[in-house]
Amino acid sequence: MANTIARQTITEEAAAKLIAAAEKKAKEIKKPMVIAVCDESGNLKAFSRMDSAPLLSVQIAQDKAYTAVSFGIPTHTWFDFIKGDPPLLAGIVHTPRLVVFGGGYPVTIDNQVVGGIGVSGGHWKEDMECAEAALKAL
Repeated sequence: MANTIARQTITEEAAAKLIAAAEKKAKEIKKPMVIAVCDESGNLKAFSRMDSAPLLSVQIAQDKAYTAVSFGIPTHTWFDFIKGDPPLLAGIVHTPRLVVFGGGYPVTIDNQVVGGIGVSGGHWKEDMECAEAALKAL
């Protein structure tokens, strides 16, 4: 149909692989994490809160996944994009669900964004480390 587009989305199996790989890395670095995987529309697809992971990280992980899939870029790239633009820096950070620090990545298969992953529970660099390990597992 000329008035529609087809979208690919992450499978349940792929989402589970991401969760398992992120949890494995979190255990290696001894940081309990919250891991959220969303589909191409930003809806939660898979989720894990490891024992003792911070409660606040539940929403942050979901928001990181949502931010990453919304623009198709990792969350840590947002800060570099806005830091030199005072009006944007003052305004966009108040956008609900937008996260501008590391730990969220788009999930891309065959050059198409099919979902997002967000990890929270440690320093944002540790969150990134776990998310990156997850992406390598796909």
